[in-house]
Amino acid sequence: MEKIYVKNMVCDRCIQLVKEIFERHHYVVQKIQLGEVSLEKAVSGKDQILIAQALEEEGFQWLDEHKAQIIEQVKTTIIELIHRQENVQLSIKLSALLEHKLHIDYAYISSLFSETESVTIEKYLIAQRIERAKELLAYNELNLNQIAGKLGYSSTSHLSAQFKKVTGMTPSRFKNLSANLRNPLDKI
Repeated sequence: MEKIYVKNMVCDRCIQLVKEIFERHHYVVQKIQLGEVSLEKAVSGKDQILIAQALEEEGFQWLDEHKAQIIEQVKTTIIELIHRQENVQLSIKLSALLEHKLHIDYAYISSLFSETESVTIEKYLIAQRIERAKELLAYNELNLNQIAGKLGYSSTSHLSAQFKKVTGMTPSRFKNLSANLRNPLDKI
């Protein structure tokens, strides 16, 4: 079995598209999740070039370098935590979660992420939480208190303060704007 890491997979549609690319090249996908594809057999050199090109045409990137794979795993772990769970549970520290998932010391992960992405893991997590809050505000199905609870904030005021710090406006001001000010997840 071969494990391949793919950059910019941020949603279920991405997962389906990446799976189709590998299957088009006659590779059996055993397991696929954000940023990671497990294949039944190793990809040949010629096929790797063709698949990498097909991925790039769709906005993805085949990650060869180990450090880039670590960064992508950190990002996909945070995206899954914030965007793909019903309620964000931050009872376990993110550092412990990342160490457990990647089997690497958090100090190294944190240093590598900050050096490579020019932002700390904490700031990346906050950006993802605020982007999810924007999405929930745009749906207009939950009030701010419910959104704060859903995203694991200790209070509505904590969410509001972080929201204003990141976006420059209050959540209610954002909600009242008619323009869609959300950012694509792969651009955060």
